[in-house]
Amino acid sequence: MSQSTEQQEHADQRSRRGVADLFSGGRLIAVPRKAARREQLLAHLTETLFAPDREYSEPEVNDALRTVHEDCSALRRYLITSGHLTRTRDGSSYRRATTTR
Repeated sequence: MSQSTEQQEHADQRSRRGVADLFSGGRLIAVPRKAARREQLLAHLTETLFAPDREYSEPEVNDALRTVHEDCSALRRYLITSGHLTRTRDGSSYRRATTTR
């Protein structure tokens, strides 16, 4: 089997597993460095932690993110910059985005 075929099979297996291998005991082990893998994680967090038609305060967003990882600030920033969450200009209100960038 060629190396590229093996790499593709490994990527397919990882994709099928979803983000489960990023967690241990319900806690996020680490935020992935690779953008595509991090995007999978952010999509998962958005769908599991935030209701589609609800407004959240920053402390509510932080509390939700802290259920999976202590660095809620980094996760919140990633969710905003990736377009999964939107926030008001003053940062007082957050919402799950209807579409991502």
